[in-house]
Amino acid sequence: MLMNAIGGLCTGAMTVRIAHRGSKEWEAVKAIRTQVFIEEQHCPCELEWDRYEEISRHVLGLLDGEPMAAARWRMLAYRQRPTARLERFSVLRGYRGKGYGKALVSWVIEDARRAGFGEYILHAQLHLENFYRSFGFRTVGDPFEEVGIPHIRMVRCDSSPCKDA
Repeated sequence: MLMNAIGGLCTGAMTVRIAHRGSKEWEAVKAIRTQVFIEEQHCPCELEWDRYEEISRHVLGLLDGEPMAAARWRMLAYRQRPTARLERFSVLRGYRGKGYGKALVSWVIEDARRAGFGEYILHAQLHLENFYRSFGFRTVGDPFEEVGIPHIRMVRCDSSPCKDA
């Protein structure tokens, strides 16, 4: 990956930028999440926009300058250790199945790693469990329902003390 002139990383043809709240990138993140989670997956608005918006690091994926993917991550304590919680991965319908989701997940993991994290947790939609396994995530616990959609908790650890816990 190469750093581009505007502060994002280029991942193939997709550019990923940090979306600061109040910016045009933030507006694009909101539009993508609204389309994917609220309109397509019927997630209630009040559950999509939560108290973690302010403390999360939001990212926007662009293809030829057009917004097409979004995600966020934040810090939380998991097993009494600081952990990066990866969330809200969303790719617009017309861009799915082309590797942009993989590029976005890789970018977010690397961004959290650069911030000092070596442990990552996410709640994967159950049908995406194998997708996240391809990044080294392992399943923890049993499936559960979140916003009416089956999910599974998954964890990835970059260091052996974490892997043993």
